[in-house]
Amino acid sequence: MSTSQLVVQHLPYLRRYARALTGSQVAGDAYVAATLETLVNEPETLGRSANVKADLFRVFTSIWNSLSVNGQSDQVQHDLPAEVRLGQITPLPRQAFLLSCLEGFSEEDAAIILDVDVSEVRDLVDEAGRELAADMATDILIIEDEPLIAMDLEALVEGLGHNVIGVARTRTEAIKIASEGKRPGLILADIQLADGSSGLDAVNDLLKTFEVPVIFITAYPERFLTGERPEPAFLIAKPFQPANVSAVISQALFFQQSARRREAKTA
Repeated sequence: MSTSQLVVQHLPYLRRYARALTGSQVAGDAYVAATLETLVNEPETLGRSANVKADLFRVFTSIWNSLSVNGQSDQVQHDLPAEVRLGQITPLPRQAFLLSCLEGFSEEDAAIILDVDVSEVRDLVDEAGRELAADMATDILIIEDEPLIAMDLEALVEGLGHNVIGVARTRTEAIKIASEGKRPGLILADIQLADGSSGLDAVNDLLKTFEVPVIFITAYPERFLTGERPEPAFLIAKPFQPANVSAVISQALFFQQSARRREAKTA
């Protein structure tokens, strides 16, 4: 397989990482586009190691961490929402946390990507965990038609200190739970539900009356990364690892709380 084919193969994962890092698919894709442009103009930047995926993420990271793109570039900044400024808030711990817990890189690969020592990667992940866990407990609505997966998710989020207000198997059940019970602070949703209804449609219905972070869990992540879905939304691919769910929940709530703090300051 050629290097370009390997890049294409890893591109959905880079987009997922960029989305989690920036808080917006539009923002994340702007940095991914800048990364691909760099690879076209400077192909020698790829292939420095045997791990093409790690190399790809390393090039992305060098762009994300560069002041010219992250703070001053008119071309990229024009398309970026305010959430991207969160890159200025302890960026390395969040990057280390996501690389390790969401993308599953080894400590050695994460160190290469971030250009730090392995011991520093460990310290950064610990720091991010403490930062993201602080004061983030919320009520969660789960939209999932597979009972075993729903049970696993419920046990996982409750183990993280959150409260599950209900588990819906269909679009109708999801709307009923949200309308009759307490408004969720986060939604975990499958896309294909038991009666043939869509978790995406259920979420769109719910977001007409309130706005909360959404995490979609699907066996077909490539169908989600089309730009045709609600914001704010995150993505976890099935089969998922508990650490991935924990990482994305933490990121989603981190961006939500940061947005609320900004709103409070401007009110």
